Amino acid sequence: MNNTSVDDYFAQLRDLKPGSDSDADHFGEALRSAGFTPMRRFLDEFRLYLRSYLEAESGAASELLKRAMKAVPEPGRISPSWTYVWREYEGIIRTKAQVFRDIPESEREGEWQVLLDNPFSNQNIAVYPNLTFIEAAYMFAYFRTDLTNSEYVRLQKIATLMTFSGADSDGIQPIVSL
Repeated sequence: MNNTSVDDYFAQLRDLKPGSDSDADHFGEALRSAGFTPMRRFLDEFRLYLRSYLEAESGAASELLKRAMKAVPEPGRISPSWTYVWREYEGIIRTKAQVFRDIPESEREGEWQVLLDNPFSNQNIAVYPNLTFIEAAYMFAYFRTDLTNSEYVRLQKIATLMTFSGADSDGIQPIVSL
């Protein structure tokens, strides 16, 4: 393992030899002993990777998660908010792999959006528009990991789009005086 700075823990994870339990153990000891802030940065860097990796990297993403789980099997011991982080990351990787399998590369260009709704709630629908395919695949995977039974998430490609704003001069105008 190389001696990179605290900010490079994710790079160190990537440099570990696949299947080397002792390297993963040493890496994990160093990361755990570094404390909360380096671990948070490591998880943030891992999340940035999950947001942006492409289909060809799906296997590598799974391998990185296995290494991270071996190195830090219980991140919740550092912070309770990380108790289920590996399950979340595993769900993101699994769902992105399904999206890559189900949507042919030839259909990935254009604008995408992700919609999140609970029809049995009076909360508003959450829509994340104007996304690239990779951004939308991540958002879809992220929200899918924590859905309740009555919620659903949709990944949609935009085929036709019209946009108007309140500044359009030919639209309905507010009454100037009452």
